[in-house]
Amino acid sequence: MTQNHDEPENGERNPLSRRAVLTTLGALPVLGAASVVAATEATAATAVINPSAQRQTIRGFGGMTFAAWIGDLTAAQRETAFGTGEGRLGFSVLRIPVPENQADWSRDVATAKRAIELGASVIASPWNPPANMIETFTRGSQTNAKRLRANMYAAYAQHLNDFNTHMRNNGVNLYAISVQNEPDYAHDWTWWTPAEILKFMRENAGSINTKVIAPESFQYLKNISDPILNDSTALANMDILGAHLYGTQFSNFPYPLFKQKGAGKELWMTEVYHPNSSDSADLWPQALDVGEHIHRAMVDAEFQAYIWWYIRRSYGPMREDGQISKRGAMMAHFARFVRPGYVRVDATANPASNVYVSAYRGGNSTVIVVVNKNTSAVSQQFTVSNTTGSSSVSSWLTDASRTVAPQGTTTMSNGSLTVTLPARSMMTFVTGVTNTPDPTPTPTPTVSPTPGGGTAPRIAYTMNSWNNGFTANISITNTGNTTINGWTLVFTLPSGQSITSGWNATYSPSSGQVSAVNVSHNATLAPGATIDIGFQANHTGNTAKPTAFTLNGIACTVV
Repeated sequence: MTQNHDEPENGERNPLSRRAVLTTLGALPVLGAASVVAATEATAATAVINPSAQRQTIRGFGGMTFAAWIGDLTAAQRETAFGTGEGRLGFSVLRIPVPENQADWSRDVATAKRAIELGASVIASPWNPPANMIETFTRGSQTNAKRLRANMYAAYAQHLNDFNTHMRNNGVNLYAISVQNEPDYAHDWTWWTPAEILKFMRENAGSINTKVIAPESFQYLKNISDPILNDSTALANMDILGAHLYGTQFSNFPYPLFKQKGAGKELWMTEVYHPNSSDSADLWPQALDVGEHIHRAMVDAEFQAYIWWYIRRSYGPMREDGQISKRGAMMAHFARFVRPGYVRVDATANPASNVYVSAYRGGNSTVIVVVNKNTSAVSQQFTVSNTTGSSSVSSWLTDASRTVAPQGTTTMSNGSLTVTLPARSMMTFVTGVTNTPDPTPTPTPTVSPTPGGGTAPRIAYTMNSWNNGFTANISITNTGNTTINGWTLVFTLPSGQSITSGWNATYSPSSGQVSAVNVSHNATLAPGATIDIGFQANHTGNTAKPTAFTLNGIACTVV
């Protein structure tokens, strides 16, 4: 992240502004003002949602705290940032720095701990190694450029391990740690060449005891990540390809080589502010640019995470007074409703000029996020493929006068819904749709399934483990013929395993016999329907799976 020269008194000390550098590179952001449509309401082509055509799994949306530079979030601001209720941002990822000095390692612990308690994952990025590991050199006109000494690569990997251990001992289990923040834009921190990053990834990254992020190019420049993807040893030691999107043109969002070589790896956008850091985050309709930017990051680039720079800033998602900004509202339309573990599914991305649609599936919920940048309202029809029956649809709206405002509910019939998108607005629609027909008019009592006759709930439990941690995904299928209204899944974690964060359920306690209780959006489980929940945990060497599950007291079939 560039420390913006516009606010030097607040620790943003970089002498080169981001805009100046981007101009030099000829890569200014391409988002412009919304085009004008007819004065009357326009009609868009039908947006077709296909839940069976699954794309990337979403890890979350979030932002960064950097207590040393701008001060920590207050207790109330943490609730606003990571809570999911009305008036909250719903962030599920927090990024923190890795200070070079151990004395500073606890500065961001309080916010990180609360973020995890509210269901978020925490990642960390270093700006500099410890001073004794650095040497200066001449890089062009910069005579005091910094780089890691050639004989300090192993020591630097241990430094990252030590920070990870410190955070874990203080109640923060990092999801991943980065090798270097913006190694290719390091006027005020440590430079790395593509060859140096590759060497570290090949020879040292494998010793890091949590997931590894690399290379965090400031502009998603592929010259620094291509070598990692093309080297099997380096690639094996990279868990997440991280990138920043400062001035990156939409045409450069796709990454064909990653799609070719990156199987099993995650793709995260780990830092951006957009479209600038000089305007108020409440400037409207400019804030809609953020909505389109996130849409493009999800649909065009297929990122699994989208992380803003400072969470609380005049140009950020949270204003300095702790209230959500219009830019923050754009993020909340995704973050509150598209939770970790949801999967993006195919949708008609651009059914009309300046209308952008993306869709996500989580358990029994389908989430549709729509940006309308036109100056007039648009009549938009959505069709969810292979869906019958009717379901309730809840919606939220942001426009010039409203901010993630609940709009009540309407009904989707046989997978079809037509709505009016107000001029210059963003909307999120959440519905629980199934492939089952409408129930008959004859009232039928609702009971939980019972054992026998193929009605025992079915559980699929899958793990992805690494040195001392793992993620678990649990699919729960109702094989009975009656709807489950409210559920509790009980299982026992093997010895040495402890949950650190979770999604799509509330988990208690963190070890031993665990109860996973539904959240509001997946409390109802229709006959034949499946919901997906999951959690991240640490372990002490035992990566065994739970052997038995009960749902509302009924023994489950494990597949």
